[in-house]
Amino acid sequence: MTNPDRLQPLILPFHGKTPQIHASAFIAPGAVLVGDVHVGPEASVWYGCVLRADTNRIEIGAGSNVQDGTIIHVDAPDWGGTPVIIGQNVLIGHKCMLHGCTVEDGGFVGMGATMLDRSLVESGGYLAAGAFLSPGKTVPTGEMWAGMPARKFRDLKEGEDRHALMGSAHYVEEAKAHAAALEEFDCARSPSDLSAADFKTSGCD
Repeated sequence: MTNPDRLQPLILPFHGKTPQIHASAFIAPGAVLVGDVHVGPEASVWYGCVLRADTNRIEIGAGSNVQDGTIIHVDAPDWGGTPVIIGQNVLIGHKCMLHGCTVEDGGFVGMGATMLDRSLVESGGYLAAGAFLSPGKTVPTGEMWAGMPARKFRDLKEGEDRHALMGSAHYVEEAKAHAAALEEFDCARSPSDLSAADFKTSGCD
């Protein structure tokens, strides 16, 4: 049984589309998912994120993480809009802004970065913190782009192309820890507050 004292994520159907969330994914309290959102296995969407797929789709691949405060949105196809596709084992840092863009498997988007429509971070590409990736621009594999507007800053050093993979593995475990903490918080209510039947089915006995 969920503790009514804690904030829940908002999972909102819109125009016949309901967010599809894998059972092993973690959606933090306070996150908002609207419409045609798909969240894959062991992916995580953290506190304060907004994924608004009201006019196009948003996909979050297996093992990827969308960190606290990030906003993801799309435009309708008849407005020239494209979906947001985030591949597998992608790291999206805190307070990013993603709109109609793609991040391939193992891509890295640093804290506070912005990606606009039809922009792309290729597999193993690295968009630095605070960067602004203009519409249609591509961060190639093995390169770090930075600045406003973002341009090539340098080639990645050995091992840097694995930062997203390592970060994603960390966030898979971090999500499990937060899910366990939330379950413990739910069970902190006194059994006397629950009916006998509810307590038996709450997982807290």
